[in-house]
Amino acid sequence: MVRQIKVGTTVALSVDGLLAQSPWFVALDEAARSRVRADTSERALAAGQSLGHHGERQHMWFGVLEGIIKWSITARDGQTVTLGGQSVGSWFGEGTLIRNAPRESDLIALRDSRVAQIPRATFNWLREHQPSFNEFLLLQVNERLHWFMAAVAAHGLLDTDSLVARALVGMVHPLSNPSGAGRLPLSQEELANLAAVSRQTCNKAMTRFKNAGLVRTEYGGIVVVDLPGLTALAR
Repeated sequence: MVRQIKVGTTVALSVDGLLAQSPWFVALDEAARSRVRADTSERALAAGQSLGHHGERQHMWFGVLEGIIKWSITARDGQTVTLGGQSVGSWFGEGTLIRNAPRESDLIALRDSRVAQIPRATFNWLREHQPSFNEFLLLQVNERLHWFMAAVAAHGLLDTDSLVARALVGMVHPLSNPSGAGRLPLSQEELANLAAVSRQTCNKAMTRFKNAGLVRTEYGGIVVVDLPGLTALAR
């Protein structure tokens, strides 16, 4: 049984719970699953704390147990471009490990968060000995490439409402939200951070979205009511 822990209005996972619901782990043979579980550790992050800085070597593959992790790039002039966010149940960081090069972006906890960590050695062992794991990585890297390509275009071509819509759509995308849950344990301040817009701009966009029947807000979260409508606005 997948162990889920209620934390306020959000759902958190144990390490065992995250692994049990991860398709790549379920597809492994029994010996490989035992090795992965033995090698997997847990790390807690306070809001605003870095999981990885641009230019650092990365030694772990990450899965989100609780909270939200933001990908971003900060230019020399201080301007920040947000690439996306990772929520509970998602795995990320494979690109940096496969390239065996320093990080090209920053990983920041938007709220108090917990992540599962699989060491680089175990990650590489899975790539060498488990064909199903490589298939998972191929699909995930391909999806992430297309998402990031669209993100580059979005920041140059879209208006602020579309950027907010894209941030919401991104948090429902299987890359960041494998369950596809339409209720996002996300505050409007966190959404503004993911969309790289001001809190005031985000609030105005959300008001328009609510009036259009695209979303509704609840205590502790945002509910996506019309995903196709949001997706059309995000293009």
